[in-house]
Amino acid sequence: MQAPNPESRDHRDHRDHRREVLALAIPAFATLVSEPLLLLADSAFIGHLGTTQLAGLGIAGNIIGIIAGLCIFLAYGTTATVARQLGAGNRRAALTGGIDGIILGGLLGVVIVIGLQLGLEPLIRLYGPSSEVAAQAATYLRIASFGFPFLLMMLASTGVLRGLQDTKTPLKVAIALNLTNIALNATLVYGLGLGIAGAALGTVASQAGAAALLVIIVARGARREGAEVRLRPGGVLAAARSGVWLILRTLALQVSITATTVVATHLGAVGLAAHQVINSLWMFLAFALDAIAIAAQAIVGRYLGAGDAGMIRRLTAMMVRWGVGFGVVLGVVFLIARPWIPLIFTTDAEVRRLVATVLFVLIVLLPLSGVVFVLDGVLIGAGDTRYLAIAGALVTLAYLPFAIWVDVSGRSLVWLWGVYGISMLGRGIVLGLRARGTAWMRLGA
Repeated sequence: MQAPNPESRDHRDHRDHRREVLALAIPAFATLVSEPLLLLADSAFIGHLGTTQLAGLGIAGNIIGIIAGLCIFLAYGTTATVARQLGAGNRRAALTGGIDGIILGGLLGVVIVIGLQLGLEPLIRLYGPSSEVAAQAATYLRIASFGFPFLLMMLASTGVLRGLQDTKTPLKVAIALNLTNIALNATLVYGLGLGIAGAALGTVASQAGAAALLVIIVARGARREGAEVRLRPGGVLAAARSGVWLILRTLALQVSITATTVVATHLGAVGLAAHQVINSLWMFLAFALDAIAIAAQAIVGRYLGAGDAGMIRRLTAMMVRWGVGFGVVLGVVFLIARPWIPLIFTTDAEVRRLVATVLFVLIVLLPLSGVVFVLDGVLIGAGDTRYLAIAGALVTLAYLPFAIWVDVSGRSLVWLWGVYGISMLGRGIVLGLRARGTAWMRLGA
C-alpha cells in the first residue's frame, strides 16, 4: 500500500484554500464595484448637464462618502462578529447579532437624515464653493440624504451574509440595484428633465428596493435558525459599542479624503469637477481591490473562531500576493483605457485633460493599495480595530501637512493626488508591521 504523499496533500489543501478565497472574493468583487457605480452613474449623467453640476456633486458626494464611510462598521463589524460565531459553531447567535446590526443601521440612518436636513447648507459652506456650485450640492444632498436608512440597513445585511460566507446573494441584489439606478437616472434626469435632483431621486429609490430585499433574506434565515427578529435594545447597544473603534478608524481615513476634497475646491470649478471624476474612479478601484479584503474578513474571522492560527498565516500571505497582482492588473487596464475614460464623464476639454493626467497617479498607487486593503481586511476580521483606529489617526496626521502645503503653494490637482499617495504608503507600513506580529490573533468565539 502506497503511503500518502505529503507534498500532494499540501498542494491539494492549497488549491482548496484558493478556491475558498475565490468563492468569496469573486462575488464580493462584483458586489463592491457595483456600489461605487451608483456614484459613477450619477457623475456620468450629471457631468453632461454641466461643469457646475458636476462640481456640486463633488461636494455632495464627499459628504455622503464621509457619512457612509463612518457607518461602514455596520458591514465590517457585523461580518467579523458573524464569521467568528460561525467558526465557533454558534449560527443562531451569529444571526441574532446580525439582526441587532440591521436595526441599529435603520435607527442611525433616521438620525442622519434629520441632522443633514437641519445642517445641510452650513455643512456645504465649509467647503468654500461658489454660490452656483453650493446650490447644486444642496439640491442633490437634500434629496439623497433620505436614502441613508436604506443604505445603512443594506450595509448591515450585507455584513451578515458575508459573515455567513455568502457573497453571492449581495451580488445579485447589487446588480439589481445598479440596473434600477441607471434606468431611473436616465428617465428622471433627461426624460423628465429633473437634472441633478432626478439623479438623487433615482439613487434613493434604488437603495430602498435593495434594502428591502436584503433585510427580508436575512430575517427569513434568522427565523429558520430560531434567532430573535425584533428590537433588542441591549443587543443594539452592544452592536454600537463594538463599532466605536471602527468608526474612529474610518474617521481618520475620511479626514484625509475630506482634506483632499477641500483643497480641490480651492482649485476652482474645473479642478473640483476633475477631482470629482478622479475621486469617483478611485472609489471604484478601492472597492474593486477590497474584494480580497472582504474575503479576508470572513475567512479570518471564521478561522480565529475555530482556533486555527496557522491557517490564518498561510491564507494572509496568499491574499497579500493576490492583492499586489490584482493592483497591477487594474493598473494595466486603466492605463490602456486612460485616453477614453474622461470622455465618459464630461464634455469640458479642460476637465478631460486634467483627469487624463491625474489618472497616471492612481495607476501608480494601485499595487500598494492592493496590499493595504488586504491587510486592513485581515485585521478587521480579527477584530483588531483599536490598533487600526490609532494607526489610522497617526497616518492622517502625517498626511495633512502635505495637503496643506499643496493648498498654500497653489499646486495643481496632480500634486494633490500625488501627496495623497503618502497616506497609502503610511497605511502600508503600519499595517505590515502589525500583521507580522501575533498580538492581533485572538482565538475562539
